[in-house]
Amino acid sequence: MSSSFGLDARLTAYIRNVNRAEHPAQSRCRLETEAMGDVSVMQISPEQGAFLQMCARLVRARTAVEIGVFTGYSALATLLAMVDMHGAAARLYGCDISDDYTGRAHSYWLEAGVDDQVELRLGDARETLAGLVAEIGDTVDMVFIDADKTGYDAYYEAALQLLRPGGLVLFDNVLWSGSVADPERCAADADTAALKALADKVRDDARVDMAFTTIGDGILMAIKR
Repeated sequence: MSSSFGLDARLTAYIRNVNRAEHPAQSRCRLETEAMGDVSVMQISPEQGAFLQMCARLVRARTAVEIGVFTGYSALATLLAMVDMHGAAARLYGCDISDDYTGRAHSYWLEAGVDDQVELRLGDARETLAGLVAEIGDTVDMVFIDADKTGYDAYYEAALQLLRPGGLVLFDNVLWSGSVADPERCAADADTAALKALADKVRDDARVDMAFTTIGDGILMAIKR
């Protein structure tokens, strides 16, 4: 599981203790994903999950899209907040390429009683997002992007087509363990270069209001104007 960049174990434990407790399905997802080994770093932290829930509440999200579902923790966090506000009307569309990882996610969504409110689209996200734009463009309240970093620019453009005015898009891992501040890494690594380019683009984009935060491994957030 990922942890907040720059925080030691003591502060991480403190933050998790003062946040509200996870839903039991979230806790099981987190612990079982941690046991998967190296790939577990793709899972967001509990404090990031709490942040996503607050973001969903702030924009009164009823419809959300997630690009990069993995084992389902972030989708579950977002959807639980949306269901609390909107009940059966809440809906989350998930885009991923892995039947294995998302198959695990279904068990946690089932445990939480929200599996029937998730619509999963498996395949290349550029294609699945194009389909979603045609179906629900300009109506989505919130988009969370945590997938291949070189695809972030394309996902950003799709998100702006999906979101209603006032809708929120969030990108995970925009600090990339600090490498985005290293010119040599930006020149040598495609993922790092893509993240740096995205941050610069969103900063200068008149279509949105934005903030770059240090939550987790960095979350970049933008509100569509």
